[in-house]
Amino acid sequence: MQPQKIGLTALTALVLSSMIGSGIFSLPQNMAEVAGAEALLIGWLITGVGIIALGLSFWYLSRLRPDLDGGIYAYARAGFGELVGFFSAWGYWLCATIGVTGYLVVAFEGIGTFTDTPERIIFGQGNTFYAFMGESLIVWAVYWLASRGVKEAAGVNLIATIVKVFPLLLFIALALWYFNGATFNTDFNGATLGTSTLTQVKGTMLITLWVFTGVEGAAILSAHAKKRSDVGLATVLGILIALVLYIAITVLTLGILARADIAALPNPSMAGVLQAMMGTAGKIIITLCLIVSVLASYLSWILYSMEVPYYGAQYGAFPKTLLAQNARGVPHHSLLFSCLTIQACLLLVRLTGESYNTLLKISTSMILVPYLLIGAYLLKLAWRERLALRIRITAVLATLYALWILYAAGIDHLLLAALLYIPGVALFLYAQTRFLGYFPRLRGYEKAILLLLAVLLVPAIQQLLHTSG
Repeated sequence: MQPQKIGLTALTALVLSSMIGSGIFSLPQNMAEVAGAEALLIGWLITGVGIIALGLSFWYLSRLRPDLDGGIYAYARAGFGELVGFFSAWGYWLCATIGVTGYLVVAFEGIGTFTDTPERIIFGQGNTFYAFMGESLIVWAVYWLASRGVKEAAGVNLIATIVKVFPLLLFIALALWYFNGATFNTDFNGATLGTSTLTQVKGTMLITLWVFTGVEGAAILSAHAKKRSDVGLATVLGILIALVLYIAITVLTLGILARADIAALPNPSMAGVLQAMMGTAGKIIITLCLIVSVLASYLSWILYSMEVPYYGAQYGAFPKTLLAQNARGVPHHSLLFSCLTIQACLLLVRLTGESYNTLLKISTSMILVPYLLIGAYLLKLAWRERLALRIRITAVLATLYALWILYAAGIDHLLLAALLYIPGVALFLYAQTRFLGYFPRLRGYEKAILLLLAVLLVPAIQQLLHTSG
């Protein structure tokens, strides 16, 4: 059966849905905790320029290299070789599979607000037995849906995206109505935080990046697009819509409640702000929206995590068994691989509780390098082929933004991320050996990368023990 293709609207919804997950509902508190209004506005300015440049990088690459499918992996491999391409795919896949486990946990924690009582905890923080069973049920229900075809899954996601965006627009409309300029100007420079504006801006950077992860969705699903030109357009449209929503929610919130009061709110903090505007109904609306939002985002990310190993397996970066497709053209072995990994992460949540948070922090740090490689590859193409000035400027801005994020993340996050790159090396060497029929001949810079990882192993383990402690 010939798989059906995805149109521009559904493709844009996939990009938007993957970006708008659980993070947006905690944004007011997350931002207020680290920055005043001044630093917040500067942070969004930097992020807006950087993330639009990153989105345009996908736009230009989809036109410059229409022969490449798979986005993150394909561009990194074409630009910097097999090993770097694998690291990009491996880091992104781990970020996707481990990260979306958190969506399920958050969803059932949200359900628990309606079912749990002090006398009887059913779902708790999403790590009880009943939560584990419910989360597992969703994993395999989505596996079945995704195995029916990418277009079918994208159609369901489109409906869910419309449902979850409407309450966000309601929140913004009410915030505009209740906005108070005097409240917004209170502690405008965040003096009560006792930190410099630069420190505050850096504090916003990782938060703003996390809420934009998923920007690459259209590029990853490029092979399923009806028109190649829709890939870049869907990426840019998704970014612009999300950027408007994020800025409006975080900025307007500071005109509803004082920064210190917002910073003290429990998450999802949007519920507390909406409750201040319209009473207890606000908390119910936001909690329901949160549940729908994270489940829709989970569906988007499942599709991404399925595609990356599949394209990697075509070039021997992942085991060739992941190339298997079902009658509907879905790489079901790759889909199963991702779902089993998510199931293992859910078991980890059930058995170890808080230790999962450390793993989640490590995995999300791994998205930094793949994003840097996108800007760097466009930069390489732009200078090598003497492309138009606008493309060169876009490539420079995207690369500088990614480098700035790496700097803002700090060495601790990067050391922890190195721990998950190391086991990937064994998988890569095994897959390459089976694919080529002999042990891969690494280039000089690839050997240098592996040597650097080996050197970082000891401090990375020390950092992990320190963080866990």
